[in-house]
Amino acid sequence: MNRLENVEFVNMCMIYDGEKVLVQERVKSDWPGITFPGGHVERGESFTDAVIREVKEETGLTISKPQLCGIKDWYDDEAFRYVVLLYKTEDYSGVLQSSDEGKVWWEDFKNLSHLKLATSDMSEMLRVFLEDDLSKFFYYKDGDDWIYDLK
Repeated sequence: MNRLENVEFVNMCMIYDGEKVLVQERVKSDWPGITFPGGHVERGESFTDAVIREVKEETGLTISKPQLCGIKDWYDDEAFRYVVLLYKTEDYSGVLQSSDEGKVWWEDFKNLSHLKLATSDMSEMLRVFLEDDLSKFFYYKDGDDWIYDLK
């Protein structure tokens, strides 16, 4: 059995401050809408360093103590896996500023469901950020349909 596979690693970070959460309105046409900041892990870069770098690039904030709270992953086909490392933190410093990735602002957490979220599964993915007994959001194909499990 061959255990080697091609993998792309990305991250996403929920930064919170009391009842507020930092959101980003992505401007890219391939994935528009409201989400949390994050991005690609560069080859040879530690996962934690990558999420700190991506948040800084996209928000102007320097985060510390990011906690890995879960992963989301799926296969594009039999040979490629896409892995999103989900982090959260309430420790940050700096001045909030938008970037060419999108506008950023603090939003009341309870209002998230009323915004145009970047993905239809964002409300379910939030459970992985918030519920201590969940750490996995896994997509798989069942015939022509994509289905996910929360574990």
